[in-house]
Amino acid sequence: MVRLIDPEADAHLIPQLAAMMVAAVAGGASIGFMAGFSQAEAEAWWRARFGAARVAELAILVAADGEVVTGTVSLVPATMPNQLHRADVAKMMVAPHAQRRGVGAALLSAVEDLARRMGRTTLVLDTISGSAAARLYERGGWERVGEIPAYALMPDGAMAPTTYYSKRL
Repeated sequence: MVRLIDPEADAHLIPQLAAMMVAAVAGGASIGFMAGFSQAEAEAWWRARFGAARVAELAILVAADGEVVTGTVSLVPATMPNQLHRADVAKMMVAPHAQRRGVGAALLSAVEDLARRMGRTTLVLDTISGSAAARLYERGGWERVGEIPAYALMPDGAMAPTTYYSKRL
């Protein structure tokens, strides 16, 4: 099941979200953090994200199997007056134990539905070129709009290309 988090009522999920993020980075995911990223650092990052959700700077969706977090994705609405039709999709992660079970596709569908409810018609995201995530987005009907070589650092410090995608809802 995928649902929107309530930053107050769902604070107990922060350790699970942090553990999933630490595992993703340890597994080589380029999601903004480098090797050695700790549980404490991840929990601090998630607390800040929950704070941003409290003031509607972003919306966080969580996938769960019962009480066990299986994935997450965030929607970051643009705030400038000429951009109120768009949003960025960010920090999509699926827990290692839940991969290849449709969680990523469910998160992607849910974040698109949330964007529609918010009146956002243009979505943008980026991911490491050629990654499993890139294949998921392409299967989901996202349009590849370009690649930037040597854009992101992988957790081990290696440089990697990033592909940008967009989708009109």
